[in-house]
This record gives sequence, structure tokens and C-alpha cells, in this order.
Amino acid sequence: MSRSVYILGGAQTDFARNWSREGIEIDGLMRAALEEGLAATGLEATDIDSAHIGNFTGELFCGQGQLGGLFSALDPALSGIPTSRHEAACASGSMAALAAMADIEAGRYELTCVLGVEYMRNVPGQIAAEHLGAAAWAGHEWQDAKFLWPRAFSDLTDYYGERYGEVSYAHLGAIAQNNFANAKRNPNAQSRAWQFSDMSFTEDAEHNPVIEGRVRKNDLGQITDGAVAIFLASPERAADYARSRGMTLEQLPRIEGWGHRTATMRLSDKIAESKDSPFLLKHVNGAVTDAFRRAAIPDVFALNAIELHDCTAMTEYMAIDHLGITAPGESWRAVEDGTITMRGRLPINPSGGLIGLGHPVGATGARMLLDAYKQTTGQAGDYQVAGATRVGVLNIGGSTTTIAAFVVGTAG
Repeated sequence: MSRSVYILGGAQTDFARNWSREGIEIDGLMRAALEEGLAATGLEATDIDSAHIGNFTGELFCGQGQLGGLFSALDPALSGIPTSRHEAACASGSMAALAAMADIEAGRYELTCVLGVEYMRNVPGQIAAEHLGAAAWAGHEWQDAKFLWPRAFSDLTDYYGERYGEVSYAHLGAIAQNNFANAKRNPNAQSRAWQFSDMSFTEDAEHNPVIEGRVRKNDLGQITDGAVAIFLASPERAADYARSRGMTLEQLPRIEGWGHRTATMRLSDKIAESKDSPFLLKHVNGAVTDAFRRAAIPDVFALNAIELHDCTAMTEYMAIDHLGITAPGESWRAVEDGTITMRGRLPINPSGGLIGLGHPVGATGARMLLDAYKQTTGQAGDYQVAGATRVGVLNIGGSTTTIAAFVVGTAG
């Protein structure tokens, strides 16, 4: 990158809250994240030069577009600042972050706010599922599915099994169990107070019923309300920020590398395009490889932890080998040997991930970057990975249509 981009910090809302029940609309959700982010960093609204909003379905769930205008109304000091909204399904927050980075790299602005938001618990579950189906190719995919995204990732399980051998539910259940266990340590996790039995991560129809196809209740991310605000800065602005707080610039996390790929819409077409690749979905590995190359790291084990997109347990299972943790088709090895657990060689989703922490769609990419910031500055609390100085992020939109990968690191 021509100019480094630093993360000054930020905040997320409590993902367990149902904002519509409290009579708070989407602007109130956005305001909460912004105000908490400003308080956490010691910044003022007047410090913000521009804003990028990540959101997927504001029009469908709230009848509300023009979220940049809502952002400008959150504080009198923000009226008139340039804003943009970005949509790429579950990768919307990452697209907002990439655009904010580009602003800083180009020298347009010195400090930008990335605010990801999704407000989804104001409608019944079936309607929510239909709204979220907009990230698939409308009228062309999974038209017979009651719950489209569980069906999509059920199909991914089948494709993976056809390519490499049958996927055992024992491994998928173990991934979900690990993420829920991590979420217990996260004070903002949607599921932190949920209770499970020994049968909750098995193929037991009562304790873990099928939702659609091969996807079961407890290996599926839930409908979540939430917002996240993070602040990105140029080297000069970050140096000023660090100096005013008695820190060095090296103590602030920097986005060391990034990758961004967009594939065709239909999952079956993506699979076909990768038939000659060792990877089931070559563009997923491509985005990861791009991020590692830009960060000048040799492989995934240069990372201390990873926040990745586990909208279902199968999504994480696929990502394990696409990240290079195992050889293609051998993700099960990292599950069985404990590599991905908090005490393993490379913890995945110490935050709880989408399954445990929650998945407010447009906020997820920004939340992952916030957790990378927390880990690399030792501020993750009970879910801190000891000694973490470099964290990877992998955010996925749709049926792996939009892929964003980041490497966040600090030298201090």
C-alpha cells in the first residue's frame, strides 16, 4: 500500500439487544455505536473527516436508505461531512473499510469513521430470511428453500463432500461448540447467556433440529441487531493521536495487507470455475493470498488469531483449508487436533464469531476489524489471545460472492 492505514479503535453495541422492542430506530442504533466509539478512543465528532457506512438491507427491514444522511444527523458537528454507503451483503462492512482506506491512501482525508449497521429483529424470522435472500440471485437460486442461506451452505457441504470426501457433522458441531464457548467470554455476545446440553452439537433432532438441508440450528448464525464504529487514520494523524496519549505510533495497529475478490453470483458457477484448482472456491483462497502478499507474511501461521466468517459452521470449515491452515480437503485435521481453539496453535473466532457473538450483516466486517484491533492492543478482555500482535480477518458476502481479507498488526 502507498500509505499506511492505522486503526485508532472503536466500539460495538451489545449484540444481545433488540432495539425495536426498546422503541429505538436504526439511527439510534448508529448513534449508540458512534458515541461509544468516540468515548472509547477519546476522539470528538469534530475529528472525523469523512464516513463510510456498511449496510445490506436498510430499505427492506426499515424502509430506510440514505444512511449517510442519518450519520450526518448523529451530531451537529457531522453535518456537511462527506459520507458514502456500501453494500456487499455480509461483506458490506469490509467494503466500507476498504473505501475508507482508499480515501486515506489517496490523501483525501486523514481520519475516517467506518460504521457498520444492521437492524433486523423488527420482523418475524421468516420475513427476515426472505429479506436476507436478496444476497442470492433472485429468481435463479434456491427458489424452493424455506430458509435460503441454510440451504445454500448445506449445498456447500455437499460440494465439499463430493470433492474431498464426506463432511462429518461431528466436526461441524465441534466448530459451533467452540464458537459458543468463546462467546461466553465476550460481554457483547448475543449468545453469552444461552444454555446448551451435551446433545446440542450433535445430530439430535430435539436439541439441534435441522433448519434446512444439512444445516442445524446450533451451527447457524442468528438474526442480530448491531452496529460497530471504528476509526481509521493516516500515519500522520495516527502519530499525532499516539503522541497525545503518551504512546508510540508502533503501538497502534496497522492494516498491513488486504485482499478483495468478487465472484459470479451462483454458487454452482463458482464451484465450476474452481474445478481445476486444488481449492473448492479458488477466489476465497485468492483474497487470502493477496492479503498475505501485501502484508509480506509467509503463510497463515504468521498470524496469532483469525476472525473469520462463520455464518454457518460449514463456512468456517471451508475457510480453514482455504486459509492454508491445512491442505485442501483436510480442514477436519485442525478441528480434531485443537488448532482452532483458544489454546490451540491458531485460535479462530476468539470473539465467538458470527455463530456465538452474532451477525448484524452490514456491521460484521467492521466488527472483525474492531476485534483485530482489540487483540493486537491487548484489550480483548476475557477472550484475549495471549501475546497477539497480528490477526487475520476473512469476511464473506453471499454464497462466497464477495470476499474481503485483512491482516492487522502492531509492532508494539
